[in-house]
Amino acid sequence: MSRAYVVRAAGCLLWRRSSAGLELAVVYRPKWADWSWPKGKLKRGEAAEAGARREVLEETGYTCRLGERLPASRYIDHQSRPKEVVYWVAEATGGAFEPNEEVSDLVWLTPDDARERLTHERDRDLIPAALIAIDKDEDARGL
Repeated sequence: MSRAYVVRAAGCLLWRRSSAGLELAVVYRPKWADWSWPKGKLKRGEAAEAGARREVLEETGYTCRLGERLPASRYIDHQSRPKEVVYWVAEATGGAFEPNEEVSDLVWLTPDDARERLTHERDRDLIPAALIAIDKDEDARGL
């Protein structure tokens, strides 16, 4: 894929610890009728990290702390354009979800339940790398 023609996007596998254990945020996007990770197109000149944080805040209402970068997801979008989404694991640091223009629902799910809920295989494929990155992050912080 030539970089000049690739739609660039960024997003996060947003996570938190609760009494249920590790939970991942999965969002429902009515426009595409899918369950996905919070993500979106980068603005002109926007760094991927900044775009990932912005998209998480816009779509979920949560602020986050970026952790390790995950493998990029590459696919053809709904308008037949090549798209590359770069992802990070990101710990939720505050906020609350309210339905918005892009996302009508957010659910916090265990990794196994998230795997079942996600619409696209490419999203499910990120879970194993995310779990390793979250464990490394927590170990580094002594949690």
